[in-house]
Amino acid sequence: MQCPNCEALVQTDDRFCEECGTPLVNSPVNVTETSTKLCNKCGAAPEAIDADGYCSVCGFKNEYRQVRETDRMEVNLQPNFAGVSDRGLRHERNEDYLACAVIESSNTYIAIACDGVSSSQFPELASKAAAEGARDAIVTALEKHLSPETALQHGIAAALNEVCVIPHRSLNQDAPSTTIVAAVVQNSIATIAWLGDSRAYWIDRENSQLLTRDDSWLNEIVTSGQMSAAEASKSDKAHAITRWLGVDAKEDAVPSIVQFPIPGSGYLLLCTDGLWNYAPDAPQLADLVKGNASEDAIGMGRHLVEFARSCGGRDNITVTLLVV
Repeated sequence: MQCPNCEALVQTDDRFCEECGTPLVNSPVNVTETSTKLCNKCGAAPEAIDADGYCSVCGFKNEYRQVRETDRMEVNLQPNFAGVSDRGLRHERNEDYLACAVIESSNTYIAIACDGVSSSQFPELASKAAAEGARDAIVTALEKHLSPETALQHGIAAALNEVCVIPHRSLNQDAPSTTIVAAVVQNSIATIAWLGDSRAYWIDRENSQLLTRDDSWLNEIVTSGQMSAAEASKSDKAHAITRWLGVDAKEDAVPSIVQFPIPGSGYLLLCTDGLWNYAPDAPQLADLVKGNASEDAIGMGRHLVEFARSCGGRDNITVTLLVV
């Protein structure tokens, strides 16, 4: 086992890396993870890359790097419910994380996607701690027959606590932080909570739509009337988030929550900006999904991730998909 920060060897029961002091978070339970050495330029499969790193498809020479388990994660709980998280092509590590669960007794689905804030310390630990903490708290609350909205409030509070207790070294850098979007689907109603700019979409044949509203500088400045959306989108602050989970945001960590009555057959998609930056509008995502409607959830998730990689893969990419 290696430290996720400095890659020094550590023991499975170590809580901190002796070399750099990084806190070590336990691996998730009941999650199938895969790690694949894809071409960093074209995304070709591992068998296309020779011993020297050259890709036989595009000719790109891939530099050797330590492959981490979280470079590529796949969670495949049911044919209609799955998630995929991928490092992308530009980032050294995957700072996104996802968590999913099914409560079979009540036919309830729980999905969470988190995007660690890259400018903060240990963003990969923040996203992992938040996703797992939220999942576990939501499941516990629902098993006590609390409402989905209350369960999500418990889940976000637990996620905040998990992020805030991550030790960090420097007071001159932002404390560990992450976005979060979480959904509970029960009795044909999707209840969604979020902080930041990770999104939820509903996709069907008739009326695909974005269900969340980014906590972003762009949205705030447009809502205030100070700029038009076109003007604000040109600013280097356009993608800056205004709400997140972290010790420096504890006073404003109450999530936005919406309920969406599911109108019929379709897809509930949660994703980080590594996907939606390439297809921000619901009809664009709908075209991608409908073009592969014969796929099961894991196949669809892989297709969406590969779409983002083919567009440049500038960020980590995470999707969860529930086929209704």
